[in-house]
Amino acid sequence: MNTRDRFADLSGATVTVTGGFGLVGSRIVHKLRTLGAKPLTVGRLDAYGSSVYSTVFGISPGDADVVAGDVTDAALMNDLVSRSDYVIHAAALADVAECTRNPAAALEANIRGTQTVLDATARHSGTLRRLVFVSSASVYGVGTGTTDAGVRFSEEDVLTPGSVYANTKLWGEHQTALTLGGAGDSYAIVRYFSVYGQPQVVKENSHSWVVAWFAMRAALGLPLHLNGGGHQVRDFVHVDDIADATLLATVTEHADGTTLNVGTGRATSIRQVADLVRRQHPDARIIETPRPQGDPLGACADITRMRQILDWAPQVNIEDGVSRYLQWLQQTPQAIPAWLYAEAAA
Repeated sequence: MNTRDRFADLSGATVTVTGGFGLVGSRIVHKLRTLGAKPLTVGRLDAYGSSVYSTVFGISPGDADVVAGDVTDAALMNDLVSRSDYVIHAAALADVAECTRNPAAALEANIRGTQTVLDATARHSGTLRRLVFVSSASVYGVGTGTTDAGVRFSEEDVLTPGSVYANTKLWGEHQTALTLGGAGDSYAIVRYFSVYGQPQVVKENSHSWVVAWFAMRAALGLPLHLNGGGHQVRDFVHVDDIADATLLATVTEHADGTTLNVGTGRATSIRQVADLVRRQHPDARIIETPRPQGDPLGACADITRMRQILDWAPQVNIEDGVSRYLQWLQQTPQAIPAWLYAEAAA
């Protein structure tokens, strides 16, 4: 059975997607639209400039299936969930640096927001088929920073989050299981590793999303900053694969009650990403800078459980994914934020 056939249960289904104005949420919404589902997209419009949503992410507040709102709004979430067959809770303050600078904002979005979604889900558990909670590989902790294939984060590992963001995600995992699992309601937890791919857009004063950072800086002739020398490793997962894995976790019967790594099983160093970008921008300079607080050394995912339960494996490798992003950016220069253009002109 091909992947599209496995999504048959989504045809005609109503799916609330929180965080629908972000990279992952918007890609999931696009996928749902193509599958004949009825997404209800909810999110805030304050993460990027207003033009980014319509021209880059393809999501507009004027769309019939889009709701500009906050997941902490209990009445809003109750209304959306009451009309839904599935909920994918991807909304979060997902910027590690911003969570470190402003833990109160992280608690508001990632703790209070998640509890509001869970309360609405529990209230309508009789009609809701499943909730999928989007978590993060950051719950595993700092990692080793080695590309050794034998060093992997497994779902059975002891969790030692090393940042405010990671703490909030681990709380969300526990709270999802407590709220829904104890009542016998269906849920799944997906731990994303390092998501990248078009149309990812960088945020000012952030060190997340290194593929986009390096590509945009190289396009403008700015140096590439190797924080910590670029020795950290990541398991880079293309956003197309993230969307497929999340939707499979939504509809796969055996995913009920499980926690799944969503990665590729391959570790790539930050320095290697810089080298991939420099294949297209050979004149890009490299500057080594200190490793930011909360930035893990990293490791790759053990994807054994994901492959077994979802009967699926990622399709995009890092070389092809970076090449796709660079090509997209060349064709879509308006995706580069104005403040980054200003830095290049200074």
